[in-house]
Amino acid sequence: MYWIKKIGLVTAIAAVSGVFIYATTQTSVKPQVVSSYGLPKAIDFAGESTPMNIADVVERLDREMVINTNLHSTTTLILKRANRVFPIIEPILKKNGIPDDFKYLAVIESGLVNVVSPAGARGVWQFMPQTAKEYGMEVNDFVDERYHIEKSTQAACDYLKAAKNKFGNWTLAAASYNGGMAGINKQIERQGVSDYYDLLLTEETSRYVFRILALKEIMKNPDKYGFTLPNEQLYFPIETKQIIVDSTVSDLASFAKTQGINYKVLKIHNQWLRDTKLDNKTKKVYKIDIPTEGY
Repeated sequence: MYWIKKIGLVTAIAAVSGVFIYATTQTSVKPQVVSSYGLPKAIDFAGESTPMNIADVVERLDREMVINTNLHSTTTLILKRANRVFPIIEPILKKNGIPDDFKYLAVIESGLVNVVSPAGARGVWQFMPQTAKEYGMEVNDFVDERYHIEKSTQAACDYLKAAKNKFGNWTLAAASYNGGMAGINKQIERQGVSDYYDLLLTEETSRYVFRILALKEIMKNPDKYGFTLPNEQLYFPIETKQIIVDSTVSDLASFAKTQGINYKVLKIHNQWLRDTKLDNKTKKVYKIDIPTEGY
């Protein structure tokens, strides 16, 4: 027979086969320190002002600022990764005339790693298979260029330029990356307004630009929001050389060894290679990155 009785904080008295065991715990739990830093007086996306005079706009931005300033581990890792990934993304955006702020769109899409969504979107820029193909990326069992940071960034630029041409501003172009051009256009026609901040959209799309704004603000001013990272703790670019391959590679593990690395390192630096081999019957030219350090 067992008896359990609470006395004070936690006191349990149990009897097993006539032997009493006393267990008493005294705990002092301190409340978690939650920081609220307030909002910037003014903020913009791609040079387009956010109307901070509108009550719901302020509260929607505040929501994303509170979440991301207190999402310590995730935001810290993003700051570390950005030091490696942004130098790849930024010149591609600039070459295509896409505002630099769109690098923060990649941040909220993937945290700057090649993730897979429940719907099947993949890569840093989170392309679905059909959309990826429409924008010139190869997607099959052996190669998936959604995992290729340079090529997927270029495809994102092509999409964003088309969206900007359609909607006339970068804010709606960004929103359409989540809600789709057709979806955003449908709501513009239905509601009779053409400003993102005036549209009533699905919760995910209505939060989307505000999440970009929040990460932009935090990442541009990390010390202000409690993220003080010494330079040596950031992730730095790893030097690589490129090997041209224009034929089938029957065993990527063996190929890696011929380059002085192993299969794991090869796949880390070429995540677009999706199989244990590269089937290349058409003699397509591929550029494979081989690290010269960091292994």
